[in-house]
Amino acid sequence: MKKNTDSKKKKRYIKYILIVAAVLILIAGSISGYTYYQLSKVNTVEISKKNEDLGIKNPPVTEEKSEEIINIALFGVDVGRDKYDVPNSDSIMIATLDRKHNKLKLTSIMRDTYVEISGYGKTKINEAYAKGGAPLAIKTLNENFNLNIRDYVTVNFFGLEKVIDLLGGVTVEVKDYELKEINTWVREVAELQHKEPVLVQHTGVQNLTGGQAVAYCRLRHVGNGDFERTDRQRRVLNELFNKVRSVGVTKYPSIVSEILPQIETSISTTEILSLGTKVLTSKIDTIEQQRFPLDGYCKGEMINEIWYLVPKPDLTDTEKQIHDFIYEDIKPVPKEPLF
Repeated sequence: MKKNTDSKKKKRYIKYILIVAAVLILIAGSISGYTYYQLSKVNTVEISKKNEDLGIKNPPVTEEKSEEIINIALFGVDVGRDKYDVPNSDSIMIATLDRKHNKLKLTSIMRDTYVEISGYGKTKINEAYAKGGAPLAIKTLNENFNLNIRDYVTVNFFGLEKVIDLLGGVTVEVKDYELKEINTWVREVAELQHKEPVLVQHTGVQNLTGGQAVAYCRLRHVGNGDFERTDRQRRVLNELFNKVRSVGVTKYPSIVSEILPQIETSISTTEILSLGTKVLTSKIDTIEQQRFPLDGYCKGEMINEIWYLVPKPDLTDTEKQIHDFIYEDIKPVPKEPLF
């Protein structure tokens, strides 16, 4: 449902780079002293790690096993707004280092999902960030899906374009119905940066520049709406992950130097280096991805004249499916809509 003015729309850009930022932080653990210096550029924010403050009530794993499944909340927020305009999280993901099954996982939560936000009642999950920053957004994820997330990463969006260009672009398939819309966003991204737009000239499999990839992931009003947008985001992230893994270590310093100043995180430098070691020694070479709620377990509904994505019949099925995917390594299966 379109509800913003054109000027406001131009300021709305998601940070679907999030998992890449986390991966770059982790991989950075191999660059020793240089990395430690670069990590000083990250905006590190201390948050409470108490279970009650984070909404952790029935941890799905014991403290002893929590090192096997490490979850980090990844938030993408609007940019370009003034200090009085607190952003929603336009992109909500969970990055999982699954050492039990030796995998990296990326879980997308639909931004319009109708959930309970502590102190504010039921509304869209992406509003939690605006109402209480990362701590409330983490608490909302934990309370609604019975998770044990303790840390987060939030990234300044425009770092993504530079990183993609440093890596030589990303290869995706641009579909017929996406071409016009992607160029609309190419123009707007370029306008915000006072640059000349480089338009996508044709459909099909092709290598996109940073600006084009940013626009590609921003598409929402074509295809299957936000459902398909999250798929595009994860597709680009997976391509970036593979690129980062394939470039030589000599490229890491320039990549890390570009992205780290764009990051806010609750993860300390020591913890980042520790996580980096775990990723590097795991020899993980793919990211498994999933979006929730699944098709057939949610329905769009108008409530008080606002569109929400309502889990059906309630959050119970979605919670179990998220647990199966993150903790048990069971790929959930969508079904035909029944509602």
